[in-house]
Amino acid sequence: MSIHQIALGQFQRLRIASFWLIAALLCGFVLFFHSGWAHYQPLGIDIEEIIEIAGLGLIGIAIAGRLWCTLYIGGRKAAELVQDGPYSMARNPLYLFSTLGAMGVGAQTGSMVVAAICGVLAAFILSITTRREEHHLRETFGEAYEAYLARVPGFIPNPKLFHDPKTLTILPERLYGTLRDGLIFFLAMPAFELVEYVQDLGLLPILFRLY
Repeated sequence: MSIHQIALGQFQRLRIASFWLIAALLCGFVLFFHSGWAHYQPLGIDIEEIIEIAGLGLIGIAIAGRLWCTLYIGGRKAAELVQDGPYSMARNPLYLFSTLGAMGVGAQTGSMVVAAICGVLAAFILSITTRREEHHLRETFGEAYEAYLARVPGFIPNPKLFHDPKTLTILPERLYGTLRDGLIFFLAMPAFELVEYVQDLGLLPILFRLY
């Protein structure tokens, strides 16, 4: 394993630890929070439920997108410069889909504000990781990576740049790992429903509401 692979691995561990810290803080927050839409339904529309369903859609998109990215990068990020598939349109599509997933998790609280906060926090953490990764990738791939930086946007995909290789090597272990990690997002739905149920029983106080 090269020094660049070790360094990237350290950044990935830091990123994962940061996400778990945010998840823990979110769980503590949700224990005493309730969606403001629960008791306010303009024109009889259950906005809370709409937000939660939209969040599930974001989680589904995130899981599918992360699997798509893993098909191409599959652990080869530090070994070769991947520029095909989703990586031909954006340099960090995996992180874009992860941010959408974080928003989807936040949306399971029934609050657009919480969903937005989760998305912003995820984007902030991933932007720090991205800058550190880019430094190491510059050192590893030199001019080839500089050209990639100049040609391909960071997060917002440009579909006009899309191209695929003739063949693709798939690493099943990486693919299954990404699927397993992504499915954890769906645990937010029953977890937040359980908290809401306990709140309705009066066992947890509701200290504030957000829309």
